[in-house]
Amino acid sequence: MKKGKLIVFSAPSGSGKTTIVRHLLGKEELDLEFSISAATREPRGEEKHGKDYYFMSTEEFKKHIKAEDFVEWEEVYRDNFYGTLKSEVERIWAKGKNVIFDIDVAGGLRIKKKFPEETLAVFVKPPSIDELKIRLKKRSTESDDKINMRIAKASVELATAPQFDTVIKNYDLDTAKEEAYNLVKDFIKK
Repeated sequence: MKKGKLIVFSAPSGSGKTTIVRHLLGKEELDLEFSISAATREPRGEEKHGKDYYFMSTEEFKKHIKAEDFVEWEEVYRDNFYGTLKSEVERIWAKGKNVIFDIDVAGGLRIKKKFPEETLAVFVKPPSIDELKIRLKKRSTESDDKINMRIAKASVELATAPQFDTVIKNYDLDTAKEEAYNLVKDFIKK
């Protein structure tokens, strides 16, 4: 099987990485397909199993860990696991496509470490922690406690930005989308 490229977008929750990834997925010339992560959390809003995430129980997730079925995985919050199944990357590469990830910081860095030549690791930086909090509140999908947990984690995640290949500062979404497009286009040509 021919290996494609791996395009990793990581950032604190609310930074705009999902919006940027969706924008890139709409660019057919990039030949991208979204890597669907496995997660033990409940679906939010309109999320669908097999489209947004592979939702599974904690027990099922732990069985996959034991079987070494993941490229990377992380216990992001207590008993709240996320990971990328090896079968997901293989499925996309078998189609001759490049894999794009919308993934937490730790997972993104693990993929980069495991596949250094095939991976472009992009960190999306928000304008500020205050702006992040505003964006998370606007979503209206989580409690104040969850939002505060995410904000606390964001400070730690922001410190990892220098470990990524590049940082996109998302002060203006259109500019960030254009910068992301040009980075990915140049990387997949290599």
